[in-house]
Amino acid sequence: MKTIKKLLLLLVCMFLVTGCSTKEESVSFVEEQEEILEETEEEDRQTDSANILVVYFSRAGENWEVGKVEKGSTRIVAEYIAETIGADLFEIEPVEPYPESYDEMLEIASAEQKENVRPQIKNEPENWDQYDTIVLGYPIWYADMPMIVYNFLETYDFNGKVIYPFDTHGGSGLAGTVNSIKETLPGIEVKEGLPIVGKAVQNQFEDTKSIIDQWLKENELLK
Repeated sequence: MKTIKKLLLLLVCMFLVTGCSTKEESVSFVEEQEEILEETEEEDRQTDSANILVVYFSRAGENWEVGKVEKGSTRIVAEYIAETIGADLFEIEPVEPYPESYDEMLEIASAEQKENVRPQIKNEPENWDQYDTIVLGYPIWYADMPMIVYNFLETYDFNGKVIYPFDTHGGSGLAGTVNSIKETLPGIEVKEGLPIVGKAVQNQFEDTKSIIDQWLKENELLK
């Protein structure tokens, strides 16, 4: 779309700039047209992102290999994505918060997974039906998504939506979670996921941004 608009602008300039009496008028005319094009492209980006929701679950406190953090790695990535593409943001919040202690959290997470628990979610996204693109972020716990993320997937209607998953992990990559999402939501389109090392997010996020940007561009979420 942007390429077409630029070609049209070039053609318009070629035909109309000849009507300008001076070189200064020609330059001014072209600059005005470029400003109009930039404004139009910005409006297009805002329109495109209006139907995108970045959904994430994250946990602060003690984290693997990085110690105690004020903001979880998944949250950092989710906020960056939402800001970069101009999308809305929603955090999955548990009714019962997970403890700050890493070891205590592991015990609870392990028990939830073994017992196939669905932890309650205390909030819900507004205007869910307006979104057709969901960017879904989560940490990897015991080689899987946290069980509260399964609860979210099973609670809402994803018909007509496309999911772009990403995770933060300590070495297990996507851990098969893309297939888990597909199995949980049969018939829903789930794109290739992006695994991000949590330690890199906390300690080298400027370097990590380029990886995220590349994934967004490959999936046409970032123009």
